[in-house]
Amino acid sequence: MGYTPALVLHAAAWTDVDGAENHRAQAELVNVQGTRNVVALGAPVVYFSTDYVFDGAKLEPYVESDQPRPLSVYGETKLAGEREVRDGWILRSSWLFGWTGRNFVRTMLALAEEQNEVHVVDDQRGCPTYVGHLAEATRELVGLPYGVWHLAADGECTWAEFAEAIFEEARIECRVVPIASAMLGRPALRPAYSVLRSERPEAPRLPHWREGLRACLDRLV
Repeated sequence: MGYTPALVLHAAAWTDVDGAENHRAQAELVNVQGTRNVVALGAPVVYFSTDYVFDGAKLEPYVESDQPRPLSVYGETKLAGEREVRDGWILRSSWLFGWTGRNFVRTMLALAEEQNEVHVVDDQRGCPTYVGHLAEATRELVGLPYGVWHLAADGECTWAEFAEAIFEEARIECRVVPIASAMLGRPALRPAYSVLRSERPEAPRLPHWREGLRACLDRLV
């Protein structure tokens, strides 16, 4: 007799945004077929999705009823993964960071050890979200109805502003030079504006991203 879990937190994903542009089949295998396999277990699923399902053309926060229009293969495959979920919660969040793994905070801190200046894009705006706060919100979410939910940190900033805050909070002397995304020449397009907010009054509310940054840095010390 097969085992059926009571709940699946499906956080596995192909997250190499640029790599997905040249490896669509592999990204689909992970983000779509992988999700299909998880759903086949027959348990409710929390599917962690992304702000990259939107095109960034909107000039105010994206809410759950907004129509997704991904710009990249990564965004397309994550959106296709969303559509595999029948019984569960589609949790869209953005710009995740934490005290482990590869993420923007750890990358900036590592660069600051080697150089006194970093170039960071300043024409993409979103909500840096601390994984510790997202985990707490997820615990609340599973007590709410199935469907699409936007859970991201309060506040918003650009990547360059986020980098400046990281160095400020960590008391590190490192200059941030704002640049345009086009200067990086990356294969995948990113949404210029992907701030997420929930239009659902019962949605869990996350603390401000600066609070998340401080909590993350506390764990890194």
